[in-house]
Amino acid sequence: MDYTQLSALQLDALKEVSNIGAGNAATALSQLLNRKIDMTVPNVKVIDFMDIYNFVSEEELVAAVLVKVLGDAPGNILFVFEKSIASNIIEVLTGMKEDEFSEMGNSVLCEIGNIISAAYMNAIARLTNLSIMPSVPAVAFDMLSAILSSTFVESAQYSDNVLEIETMLLGEDSENIGGHFYFVPNPGSLEKILNSIGVI
Repeated sequence: MDYTQLSALQLDALKEVSNIGAGNAATALSQLLNRKIDMTVPNVKVIDFMDIYNFVSEEELVAAVLVKVLGDAPGNILFVFEKSIASNIIEVLTGMKEDEFSEMGNSVLCEIGNIISAAYMNAIARLTNLSIMPSVPAVAFDMLSAILSSTFVESAQYSDNVLEIETMLLGEDSENIGGHFYFVPNPGSLEKILNSIGVI
């Protein structure tokens, strides 16, 4: 099946899962920050894995949080933050402006990845009755091409189709504390999720 040609019903089902996940993530982040966090309505689409490379220029450094998805629909969750956005997240959470990310900065990004991935995994698990859970996050700071190559291309454990979820989490002053969110499923996992939702 070509997942880049999903029906409107299938995309709506994935958008609803993403909407619930984003809402849960916003609530969890609000509690962590003790401040209001809003979210935009997610735009969900299935893209080719290689399209992730188009997110930023080849030489630009990014911060990426990688979370392995374990269980019935294995894969990986990848958050990609432009450096300025990652710095903003760290400043919002710690009050410190960092040009070079410290161990504290990396811990902050890991915690954000942990909260958001758990929110999305819980939303998918409830709607599909699949057993899925996130692993402990890992942070990388490098060129996106290097991160993708070392994480996915060398292992070849990924599907050609990637679920891209575009949603922005906004702070009280509308500062952007969101990044690009990708679910990179292992072969067969996206089909299993859609089948469990009942839209295949």
